[in-house]
Amino acid sequence: MPELSRRRALTTAAALAAAATTTGTAAAHSAHATPSDSPGSPGSPDSFDEVYKGRRIQGRPAAGGGHHGGGHHGGGYAVFVDGVELHVMRNADGSWISVISHYAPVPTPRAAARAAVDELQGAQLLPFPTN
Repeated sequence: MPELSRRRALTTAAALAAAATTTGTAAAHSAHATPSDSPGSPGSPDSFDEVYKGRRIQGRPAAGGGHHGGGHHGGGYAVFVDGVELHVMRNADGSWISVISHYAPVPTPRAAARAAVDELQGAQLLPFPTN
């Protein structure tokens, strides 16, 4: 039976640390979602329609996928701020970003819409060019 080498011990410790970090990150993402933000089923966020800081934000599954032809970036989900589509994209880890808050991933499309309203600071959202 081979002896436990220093290299093998460090490799095992690194693998355990990585697994613990991954588990902690997933738990943190779940903890940040409120019941009204939680998706109804995996991969399919719930629809929403509300007024946030005086702006009407809406989100719903997109029939036909909007301007990307179905589920490409936004997973077949459309978000609107005052009736103007907010381009959203789902990341591989399940988080969402928008064209307004591209470097600040959030857990849901609703949170992406709220972050966009915060970032716009009263300015109007302009339509995202499709070509």
